[in-house]
Amino acid sequence: MTATFETQRAALADVVAIPVTPFAEDGTVDPATYRALLRRLLDGGITTLTPNGNTGEFYALSPAERRLVTELTIEETGERADILVGVGHDLPTAVASARHARDLGASMVMVHQPVHPYVSQGGWVDYHRAIAESVPELGVVPYIRNAQLTGARLADLADACPNVVGVKYAVPDAAKFAAFARDANLDRFVWVAGLAEPYAPSYFSAGATGFTSGLVNVAPAVSLNMIEALRSGDYPAAMKVWEQIRRFEELRAANGSANNVTVVKEALASLGLCRREVRPPSKPLPEDERAEVAAIAAGWSI
Repeated sequence: MTATFETQRAALADVVAIPVTPFAEDGTVDPATYRALLRRLLDGGITTLTPNGNTGEFYALSPAERRLVTELTIEETGERADILVGVGHDLPTAVASARHARDLGASMVMVHQPVHPYVSQGGWVDYHRAIAESVPELGVVPYIRNAQLTGARLADLADACPNVVGVKYAVPDAAKFAAFARDANLDRFVWVAGLAEPYAPSYFSAGATGFTSGLVNVAPAVSLNMIEALRSGDYPAAMKVWEQIRRFEELRAANGSANNVTVVKEALASLGLCRREVRPPSKPLPEDERAEVAAIAAGWSI
């Protein structure tokens, strides 16, 4: 891989934080609270941020709100972190979002899985190629949730677009990940475990060097403890962190991850850091389930 993208590759081999998007009482994006949450992540040692990720409720934000989140992130972060901006939806929208991120100074874009009931493997390559070719200066990271996609198709994409430097792999199957990565060329990309801390140990054992995190919004030190253990090959220490966060992540994953963002925002609300509101099709936790989340958050060293 050309040295042009070495900084981006290093940034992906880390805790890739997905900030929440806080809402004000009137339901709009709350810029002041968002900036405060970003500062908390940065002060906690996080150096890679993904605005407009799924934990940021990407699909529930309007185009103007997604632009605002990108702008706030880059303004607040400055030189303190690398920015991986989430882009997606229809192809013209994704290209426009990628160029907007580039023009503001972001170094990378993450391409959300195409939202379409009929995704062919060749069409997947064409979609990502069009985005990558529109911003050749940026590192591009496909977000793979499609278990049918083959590693050979990713290799085809990278042959055409050398700025495809990393992969956020989010198929919940460690064996499939291991095979996919090797079929695509393990050493060609930075592999990011896209299902966060619960899957990080198994995916690291198969070649991942970074993982995404929504939990990091609540307890940056916990996520950093895990990646330090994984980098050193200390899997028993990593699994101690896994045990520490297990119940929190089980609550997020329940019922098809219905409360994935909800639980994170509830934890932040219990700490007085933002409002708990999420947008449909997500929904806040009922009163009788909030206490458990609050107790978990209070028990972490934050």
